Amino acid sequence: MAITEIDARPATMPDRPSKKSIPPAERLIVALDVDSKDAANRLVDRLGEAVSFYKIGLGLQFRGGIDLAKELKTRGKKVFLDSKIYDVEATTKSAIESIAALGVDFTTVHGNTSILREAVAGRGNSSLKLFAITVLTSLDDSDLHEMGYTVSIDKMVAYKTKSAIAAGCDGVVTSGLEAEMIRGIADERGSKLIIVTPGIRSAGVSRDEQKRVATPESAIKSGADYIVMGRQIIRAADSQSEAKRVLETIHNALR
Repeated sequence: MAITEIDARPATMPDRPSKKSIPPAERLIVALDVDSKDAANRLVDRLGEAVSFYKIGLGLQFRGGIDLAKELKTRGKKVFLDSKIYDVEATTKSAIESIAALGVDFTTVHGNTSILREAVAGRGNSSLKLFAITVLTSLDDSDLHEMGYTVSIDKMVAYKTKSAIAAGCDGVVTSGLEAEMIRGIADERGSKLIIVTPGIRSAGVSRDEQKRVATPESAIKSGADYIVMGRQIIRAADSQSEAKRVLETIHNALR
């Protein structure tokens, strides 16, 4: 499923933007893909009030990211702790219990339906929202085949989505290229599944290691609820202006 264009949605594909009442300003999640807590705080300061939602990935989590998550919450920000928990059921449940106690907003988990169900149980009555990983945006069909899978990306994403819904997860993480398909699966099942899409690049911007990418506009029009962007904003000469430009694109796509 190699993609040669960033925006691979056919021009005739009908728009299916999310109907959820999410403030447009919260639909952009900025990934704090920096190497220290201090660097992350400086970036948050530069972005100011323009950005209200941040993702803390595995690299930063081991460099003060957990304390940073707590601090961001005290500053009124929303936090996506992208921990990608993947372990046996009991350990997964315990890990999610610990994350829920931090008071963050989103986290991620890998696994089959039984693992996902234990993650949901670990979340308990907290406000933490759980997202099942479908297929990483840095992978394509050839990568799946190398790993021993015989199905296509689309089929694997569809299976993972159905598993997430069955387990009671709040949403899935997937590329913008699959958002329209996932929205259809959720609608068929009467699910209010939330779709978070990483691997987002504006037209003409380097993909880096990402293989399944989409533009902010195409992802939102295809049904994504949130888009995650890191390097494009971090590397910009004026990070706040770049974030505001992306937010305007999201706002326009929702109209």
